[in-house]
Amino acid sequence: MSQTQQYTAPSAGTLARYQMLIGGKRVDASAGEVFETPNPFTNEVWATIPRGRNEDAIRAIEAADEAFQNGPWGRMTASARGRLLRRLAELIARDAERLATIEVTDNGKLMSEMHGQLRYIPEYFHYYAGLADKLQGAVIPSEKEDMFSFTRREPLGVCVGITAWNSPLLLAAYKLGPGLAAGNTFVLKPSEHASASTLEFAKLFEEAGFPPGVLNVVTGFGPEIGEALTTHPKVAKVTFTGSEGTGQRIYEAAARGLKRVTLELGGKSPNIVFDDANLDNAVNGVISGIFAAAGQTCVAGSRLLVQDTIYDQFVERLGEVARGARMGNPLDLSTQIGPIANAPQHKKILEYLDIAKSEGARCIAGGAAAQRAECGKGMFIEPTVFADVSNQMRIAREEVFGPVLAAIRFKDMDEALAIANDTPYGLASGVWTQDIQRALIMSQRLQAGTVWVNTYRAISYTTPFGGYKRSGLGRENGMEAVDAYLQTKSVWISTASEVPNPFMMRV
Repeated sequence: MSQTQQYTAPSAGTLARYQMLIGGKRVDASAGEVFETPNPFTNEVWATIPRGRNEDAIRAIEAADEAFQNGPWGRMTASARGRLLRRLAELIARDAERLATIEVTDNGKLMSEMHGQLRYIPEYFHYYAGLADKLQGAVIPSEKEDMFSFTRREPLGVCVGITAWNSPLLLAAYKLGPGLAAGNTFVLKPSEHASASTLEFAKLFEEAGFPPGVLNVVTGFGPEIGEALTTHPKVAKVTFTGSEGTGQRIYEAAARGLKRVTLELGGKSPNIVFDDANLDNAVNGVISGIFAAAGQTCVAGSRLLVQDTIYDQFVERLGEVARGARMGNPLDLSTQIGPIANAPQHKKILEYLDIAKSEGARCIAGGAAAQRAECGKGMFIEPTVFADVSNQMRIAREEVFGPVLAAIRFKDMDEALAIANDTPYGLASGVWTQDIQRALIMSQRLQAGTVWVNTYRAISYTTPFGGYKRSGLGRENGMEAVDAYLQTKSVWISTASEVPNPFMMRV
């Protein structure tokens, strides 16, 4: 496939009109309201999305509860659930290019990256399909001669999944794969800034043969639809990916109902380069960490820590790469940096550029909105490198969520660790060194849920992912993720011929 090949975005002249999925039916919002969604590259509206309210969320929750309590899903064997998940994976693979094009049109993510994601997302569902009939309880040896005891691992019930706008389909796979394998039903709520790909994806569930109500998708704005999703008594669990502030509000609301919660929140991840690193590889790794997806990733390596012996030359090389990066149409496979996904985020990044300059950071590349002809009317930010940054500057402490790198000097490993861990976040980190002893020490002492050594931004459905500190609660991916969607029931069976003294506990 040619690296200059372009795909065609859905036409802005004829608006795509989407509907929600509730109880197996595609429906409008109860009030009939919609909102428009623009293409971040053209800045033209290309689709309308239902503007759901709390009453729509309640309808979806009740449909999910009905499917769990009384529908065929609750009576289905685990092996049968696995077969449905495998069929879903096959359909995603079949429609990968179409789904990728819709997501690129909706949030500006690069088609070159979405190709990879949509080829990989089916593997999530194949993996959890294989686990579905292996979620076993255990027979427990008892010290009581007349008792037989065992455990059952059972689903929680209705789960609410709320996804961010930067990778809605991948984040949906994080949640639906383990949750459905465990036997739960779902209400999925994508971000109002990127809802279309999730609504398209939901259509595959009916074709795969899932019973109505197992997956429901509602759309709208958090303040208008979020209360029911996080407080309704029939919701057993809320899983959310997004900003720290929103995550905290969801956590507080869910806590009132003692609901299970998984949160994957913000990050200010350090990418740490020692002077013995393979510098070519380290440059590529740092670029991947901050400029891939225009820096709009929760694991963005937005704090670059470089040993002072190589700091100046390394930062200058990064500046050269940033200034030469190809920007433009995200549907063009040769594009390296696409647009910012939405106008509020674009404005926020520009504000942080001004903050960094006012605090004394030295801008050696970028530092402004892109004015290149190839960016058209899109919402672009020039890939930006700030040098002479201290770890106390806001640019080093607050999540920017854009192509903005803050480069900090360090002298030795102890100082690198002190700087890296001096943050309220702890989602991810990177280490670049040829010293295996140093790599092991760093991986042990870094306070982050993921540590990459001589690589960055690698994920797998087999490997747990989540944060330390204010970066979240719980883990997604891997076998550990399924545990978050299960509860354990203990069963006792007496083999005694008569009941002993009823006034005494059996201890």
